Amino acid sequence: MIWSVIVLLIVLWALGFGFHIAGGLIHLLLVIALIALIFNLVAGRRR
Repeated sequence: MIWSVIVLLIVLWALGFGFHIAGGLIHLLLVIALIALIFNLVAGRRR
């Protein structure tokens, strides 16, 4: 499930970056996706 969210956020970021939509919000989506990815990798190793 988390991977789907990460992929969706990255795709939205890429579309927004390509079409110059929403300015800083697009980069915020990328940061959220990266934080979710890092959290998932760290939490996954603890299990």
